[in-house]
Amino acid sequence: MVEQGSRAEAAAFLADVPGAAATLEPLTGGAWSSAWAYRSGGAELVVRFGREISWYQADRAAVRFAGPDLPVPPVRQVGTTGEGRAFAVSERRYGRFLEDTSVEEAAALEPTLTRLLIALYRAPADPDAPVVWHQPDASPASWREYLRAGLVDDPDNLVHGWSAALADDPELAALSRAVADRVTALAEACPERRDLVHGDLLHGNVLLSPDASRVMAVLSWKCSVRGDFLYDAAWCSFWAPFLPGIAAVDPLPGLLSDPAVTAEHGALVDAAQRHHCYELYIGFTHLGWNVWTGDRATLTATARRLAEVLDRGPVRLPAQP
Repeated sequence: MVEQGSRAEAAAFLADVPGAAATLEPLTGGAWSSAWAYRSGGAELVVRFGREISWYQADRAAVRFAGPDLPVPPVRQVGTTGEGRAFAVSERRYGRFLEDTSVEEAAALEPTLTRLLIALYRAPADPDAPVVWHQPDASPASWREYLRAGLVDDPDNLVHGWSAALADDPELAALSRAVADRVTALAEACPERRDLVHGDLLHGNVLLSPDASRVMAVLSWKCSVRGDFLYDAAWCSFWAPFLPGIAAVDPLPGLLSDPAVTAEHGALVDAAQRHHCYELYIGFTHLGWNVWTGDRATLTATARRLAEVLDRGPVRLPAQP
């Protein structure tokens, strides 16, 4: 169920762009889109194809958040092909994936990742903004409602039908029930913030400079929401055991000690419980994702990690100034 595209599709799309088809280069990293780099009129561009035009509309809208530590490539065109496929043409950016960093690069990566998280935190927010800011008509009414909705196998969602498979496996059924119960309880401690949350900082969506000292691009904003800034840190920490470079950094202390965060009254109230809630939520939703994609090996690894987080409880946070 992961997106698969063909060179023929990309070449046909670019047939009227002189020389573009001859420069096609497949790009890796995305699960929801097929992506192809090409050149046109001296510009280096990327065309992506996928199921939903809303994914690419989110990318185009996210350009408003761009800044030195949050670079968002401009999207030149969004539309639908004659075959009904959504597409987007954006400016190409070069870099290496955040998740490919090594333990030896931790000293360079740590401040880079902190600056990225702070740039997201600092994005101006309207307290009345919809949680799903790029699809306001489909947005839940609150951040807590968004979290609770993620625990439900909704047939209207693209990723659905996973609950029966979890229920049929006694271990997964017990784990998912326990996690859902704790997330539901912890959600009450989660404030109705409207920070900018990317929602998927790994999986090929953040490009770094060769020395890991700068973020070169932040891609794929379809999972982005307005919620609690601790969510993106929880995303990194949940997956850290699978990614040595991220594990060596541990972005949470840097984020929590940044002057921009510590200066905001109430920003860190119940921070450990909130972070724990988001780690559990992330793990739970990825049980469903791996059932949906049929990836049994990753499902097993995710369940193991989720059980560890559940048993561990909230992390011990450093003392705040």
